[in-house]
Amino acid sequence: MEYTIREMAEEEYFLLDDFLYEAIFIPEGVSPPAREMIKQPELQVYVSRFGQKAGDYALLALIQGKPAGAVWVRIMNDYGHIDDRTPSFAISLYKEYRGHGIGTALMTAMLKKLRSEGYEQASLAVQKENYAVKMYKKVGFEIVDQNSQEYIMLCRL
Repeated sequence: MEYTIREMAEEEYFLLDDFLYEAIFIPEGVSPPAREMIKQPELQVYVSRFGQKAGDYALLALIQGKPAGAVWVRIMNDYGHIDDRTPSFAISLYKEYRGHGIGTALMTAMLKKLRSEGYEQASLAVQKENYAVKMYKKVGFEIVDQNSQEYIMLCRL
């Protein structure tokens, strides 16, 4: 599957709402939540006023010119928060584009971007059951903490 990855333009930031919904991990056999779920404050921290804070970066994967996935980071007090100098990751792909290496490429490209911007580390939180844990480890993230449902992972840049 051919794809390109580029920086997301400011006029495309509205797509982050859609990708935020797609990023919600839904275990096998569980019905997807209502889309309105992304309006909850603990999820809005990922997208609200995106691009207006230092450290807000987003990359977009395109297939035949159409959005297929996105990765974005910001320094925020989210589930994977480490400190106020460590960007937290969010990533998602539309279902039909998962399993083709696009997520790995997006993560790798964003880690490269963060290195070039002078960041020393990046973090994320992921549910223990999520198949993406394997991919996060593959690109350099390590488990540094956990609770009953999630891992907190850190990648040293």
